[in-house]
Amino acid sequence: MPQSLDKVLYTGRVHTTGGRDGASKTDDGRLDVKLTHLGTAGTGTNPEQLLAAGWSACYLSAVAHVAKQRKVAMPTGAAVDAEVDLGTNSGGYQLRARLNVTLPGLDRSLAQSLANEAHGTCPYSKGLHGNIDVATTVTV
Repeated sequence: MPQSLDKVLYTGRVHTTGGRDGASKTDDGRLDVKLTHLGTAGTGTNPEQLLAAGWSACYLSAVAHVAKQRKVAMPTGAAVDAEVDLGTNSGGYQLRARLNVTLPGLDRSLAQSLANEAHGTCPYSKGLHGNIDVATTVTV
C-alpha cells in the first residue's frame, strides 16, 4: 500500500507525445529529448535509459546522504552504473534492474552497508523494490 505524502517537495512535469517514438519535454525546458523505440536505429533515448539515469542519480545521492550521517567521507570516483531490462513473462511486459555501485577505497563491509541502507532513503528504490527484481552489486 503506497504511503501518502505529508509535504510535496517538488513536482517534475513532463509532456510526452508519440510514446516510444515521440518526444518528452519538461515544463521548464531543461529536458527536451527525442524518444526512440528500443532496438531501432533512431537517435533518441528510451524510457528504460531515462529510468536508469534518474534512479542511479537519486540512489548515489542517497548513498552520499547515508555516508554523511555516519560521518564517512564519500570516496572520489564513487559511481552507480544502472541497468534496466525490459522483458516479458507470463504477466506481460516487466522490468528488472541492476545497480552496480562503486565505492573505491572503502572497506567492503562498510560499502555494502551504505549501499543497503541507501535503498531505504532513495525514493526510486522505495518505489521499485518489491515491484520489480532489483540486484545491487558493490565494488570497492
